[in-house]
Amino acid sequence: MNVLLIEDNLSIIKGLVYSLETNNYMVVYKTSKREAEEYLSNNNVDLIILDIMLSDGNGMDLFKNVIKKLSIPTIFLTAKDEEDDIVEGLEIGAEDYITKPFSTKELLARINKILLRSKKKSIIKVKDITFNMDKLILLKNGNEIELTPLELKLVNLLFINFGKVVSRNTILDKIWEWTGNYVDDHTVTVYFKRIREKIETNIILTVKGMGYRIDEE
Repeated sequence: MNVLLIEDNLSIIKGLVYSLETNNYMVVYKTSKREAEEYLSNNNVDLIILDIMLSDGNGMDLFKNVIKKLSIPTIFLTAKDEEDDIVEGLEIGAEDYITKPFSTKELLARINKILLRSKKKSIIKVKDITFNMDKLILLKNGNEIELTPLELKLVNLLFINFGKVVSRNTILDKIWEWTGNYVDDHTVTVYFKRIREKIETNIILTVKGMGYRIDEE
């Protein structure tokens, strides 16, 4: 399990790296926003432990601008215990927070809970359809459904936002980002028609005037 520690206090880094490695986590640490951004652009990470106050900026900005887009579970470390800071961190998508000084045992317990929760979420089953978000495989009754790379990305986008509506504008923006091609609403409709025909199970709901959603039964 790969953990990225983003912290600029060397004594905290030393203690956490030792504790995490003792518990069989592979740890890389970075001491600034710049170093963290560079590392994340070229490496895969399972969990991030992020100090809010870094030497070259605010950790929350790093989370909002970089980490959140990568959907990496993140625990905020903060010397502040004001309610507003804690609420802001959770509202923008952090999995958890812990205030300094903290117990390493408590942090490890929180990490374990997050990783277990993430593992459970990585495979989602709706009716006779199963989607493995780690392997990007869509199954129907245990048999893989063959999708084009773009169709698979669209399905993944809906499962990442499971239970939430993904707007047509978001989908159009993503297709542009993935392919560099401009598409219109009609093309999006055609894409999802093809996906539904391949799935042959009604799991993708059209929310009129808004977008698409996958829900539990």
